[in-house]
Amino acid sequence: MKCPRCVQVIHRGANLCPHCGFGLAEADQRYGQEEVSLRRLGDIAGLIRAKERPKVSAALDRFCKRFPQLFFAVYTGSGQGGGNLRQFGFWLLNRAAFEDVPVDRPNEAGILLVIDADSKSAAVTWGYMLDPFLSEEDTFLCLSRAHAYWLEGNFADGIVRMVEQLEKILRKRASQARRDPERFERKVAPPPRTGEIARRIREGHRQISPQTGAEKEVRQ
Repeated sequence: MKCPRCVQVIHRGANLCPHCGFGLAEADQRYGQEEVSLRRLGDIAGLIRAKERPKVSAALDRFCKRFPQLFFAVYTGSGQGGGNLRQFGFWLLNRAAFEDVPVDRPNEAGILLVIDADSKSAAVTWGYMLDPFLSEEDTFLCLSRAHAYWLEGNFADGIVRMVEQLEKILRKRASQARRDPERFERKVAPPPRTGEIARRIREGHRQISPQTGAEKEVRQ
């Protein structure tokens, strides 16, 4: 994996980046230590028109059906990350419990797209289970597929095109893994699963706004 701050390669089991010292504890100080309850489509900034939401939801559902061990989520906000969406995405994927994702699909099997409406930027974060199958180049290609749509304010179609490109990449990687499983074998012991966090929130844990740290409704 790569450090969300300095983008240097680090060991998956490391609590802190050996290059710059960044870790989840520092992200918690900036964004909060509370668990965040969201849905896969969390359009907090209201970038997706109501009539276009079904097509985005359908794309997310299709992804889950084609890759039953994974899930794809979208979060849009304003001013998130203080200009660093990598760090914010890293924090959110570690702290979020997605209400409409089965507990047997932990965040370690998730892919999160974060779009900042103010800075007009986007970033992709994924859990450790995707490390053997995804690279920075892959996600850059996915974002490039969406870029032209987003420039025109068409966020729904951009997200759909991005998900479609991601599906192509993962199907290709899955085929490669079947032919050469050792190449894709994970070498690092996995970090703790997030299933218990999801379970607690789905049983009625209070919901926290990632923007302010205050209790509020963030379902979309």
